[in-house]
Parts: sequence; C-alpha cells; structure tokens
Amino acid sequence: MDKYLIVGLGNPGDEYAGTRHNTGFMILDAFAKASNIVFEDKRYGFVAETSLKGRKLFLLKPTTYMNLSGNAVRYWLNKENIDQSRLLVIVDDLSLPLGAFRLKASGSNGGHNGLGNIQQLIGQQYARLRMGIGNDFPRGAQVDWVLGKYSDDDMKVLQPSIDCAVDIIKSFVLAGIDNTMNAYNKLGKKQ
Repeated sequence: MDKYLIVGLGNPGDEYAGTRHNTGFMILDAFAKASNIVFEDKRYGFVAETSLKGRKLFLLKPTTYMNLSGNAVRYWLNKENIDQSRLLVIVDDLSLPLGAFRLKASGSNGGHNGLGNIQQLIGQQYARLRMGIGNDFPRGAQVDWVLGKYSDDDMKVLQPSIDCAVDIIKSFVLAGIDNTMNAYNKLGKKQ
C-alpha cells in the first residue's frame, strides 16, 4: 500500500492554538474532522492515520516546536518507510496575502524556520503548501505577528482556503503533485 506523510507545521500548546504560525495544524485538524479521525500523541508529534482509495495517509503535527520540525518529519518518513516524493508539508507564509496559497513541488525555505530545519535534514525535494498569513505588521514586529491569533474577520477570509487545502491534500495523494498544482494554484491567487 502506498503511504503518504502529510505534515502541518505549528507549535504545540494551547497558547499557540489559533495563531498564524499554526495554520498547518489548523488544516490537518480540518482534514481529520472531515475524515472522522483523531490525533494520538506519539513520538515527535500528534499523528492521525487514515486511508484514501487504497493509499495510507499519516497526518503529523510535530511537537518539536517549529524550528526543529525536521526531526519529526525525518523520523516519520524513516519509521513508515515513506518516499520523500510522498511528503507534503503545510506551512504559513508571510509573503502571501491572507487567504492566498501556493503549492510547490520543491524549493527553498523562503526564510521559514520550520522549512529551513526540514531542508537541513532531508533536503529541498519535497512538496509544500504555503498558506498566506499576510504581513500587515510594523517593522520589527514579525514574531508578534506570526504568533498572534487570527481574528474572526481573518477566519472569514481564511476558512475557504482551509477547506480548499483539505481538497489539495486529497488531490496530492490521488492525482500527484503536478496535477494538483495545475488544478489548484490558480485558485490560490489573491491580490
């Protein structure tokens, strides 16, 4: 059975729930809710398992904190013997406006500490879904911005993209990265 590792980046702990930096966690929570599965506390992260048309999915919310996300990703790839081509990492992105998203087959970490750590440990050849969180903050206030909570108005903008991200995960597993990029990237552009 083909196996896939879907990773949503974020920080563990109630104080980080609902923050921009935890957008990856929020998407996996939405996927788990739609799939009627629950996360269990396992090594390096909260893990939920499901299958989709004969393919096995492992959803991972690392508990290593953002800057050490690569430890969790590498561990679960190795533990379940999952090929890197079947890894999708979901991450918040300051350079995209709120509600925008972009799926890429590989690439740089774009200055994101979580992606940077993954890249150090396994390289750049893995798919990533970047979810826009906007960058409407004064100079020097980036940390406060990414660790700030979404407002109700923000969530109205973001929720359709979260729902779309759930579909992107399914498409990535069933149709592959190229077909999924072609189908969804045009939907992710927001001015």
